[in-house]
Amino acid sequence: MILEHPTPKELGYKFPAEFALHSATWLSWPHNVDTWPGKIETIFPSYSLFIKELTKSEIVCINIADEAMNAIAVSHLQKADVDLSKVEFFLNPTNDAWCRDHGPAFLINPDATQKKVIVDWGYNAWGNKYPPFGLDDVIPTLIGKQLNIPVYYPGIVMEGGSVEFNGKGTLLTSRSCLLNPNRNPHLNQSQIEEYLFNYYGVDQILWIDEGIVGDDTDGHVDDTVRFVNEDTVVTVIEGNATDENYKLLQHNLKQLQQMRLLNGKQLNIIELPMPDKLVYEGQRLPCSYANFYIANKSVIVPIFHSKNDDKALQIIQQCFPSREVVGIDSTDIIWGLGSFHCLSQQEPFV
Repeated sequence: MILEHPTPKELGYKFPAEFALHSATWLSWPHNVDTWPGKIETIFPSYSLFIKELTKSEIVCINIADEAMNAIAVSHLQKADVDLSKVEFFLNPTNDAWCRDHGPAFLINPDATQKKVIVDWGYNAWGNKYPPFGLDDVIPTLIGKQLNIPVYYPGIVMEGGSVEFNGKGTLLTSRSCLLNPNRNPHLNQSQIEEYLFNYYGVDQILWIDEGIVGDDTDGHVDDTVRFVNEDTVVTVIEGNATDENYKLLQHNLKQLQQMRLLNGKQLNIIELPMPDKLVYEGQRLPCSYANFYIANKSVIVPIFHSKNDDKALQIIQQCFPSREVVGIDSTDIIWGLGSFHCLSQQEPFV
């Protein structure tokens, strides 16, 4: 195993928790009609509302392919009355919209001369499922050049939606995704952990086994378990014992109950209901309230015209007393098999 030295961890860099202060949120404007077959035009009202909410407390940086896409984006944002003074466009062509997975991983060290660096993990569209993905794969490096920030290259495949952080040295992930042979077949669990330690600046890795049914990422943790503070997680639970997610999520819950943080504490675990099952054109969609995005002053939660929408919003609001929890309709966006967290990547403030 070859690691670049010195690694970000050796230089004191860490990946902050999402609930830490952001300087911006990064997005890649949706344009791939194959991701939302027959439905892409229907996603833009909700997507624009998402951006409108973000601009209330931070800058939004959007990757676009060209001036024509810029004009389309501006048109949609104007319809939603978005404050365009808070939106910055970057000419970075993409294959798709899932910036959580292809966007830059920003690490910070407030004590260093260079306070912020980018890690450019390899990206292969969740195990070569959706070629081509070459444009997405180079996005972090392009942004590093535009922001004049150093870029590190671990040389292995990793997606932002597969990892979750508490900001105090702990990373949470899933075996179903990171140990899938379609990502890094030459690496075992301990070797992958070595990369996570060195390129995310963490000291502990906790593993759950499963993802939810319908998730084409092989089980990203941002659909199942999320840190809401340094020692508390929300985890989704299926109430219907006959649903195919029921046993998977109960198994994850048991694993979470056995975990200990670096200080020896058990996790505080808050159970979050799952939305009603949603099937479109014969395909089960990976609906989950856990795919929320934590902005500086709000938490933006996907909702699905489900009887559990209000309950989920109330639970998440209790987790974030200093932020406003905002539900935005994701029934069209989820046809692309992801929601607001999958679409976004935070840039931490330092």
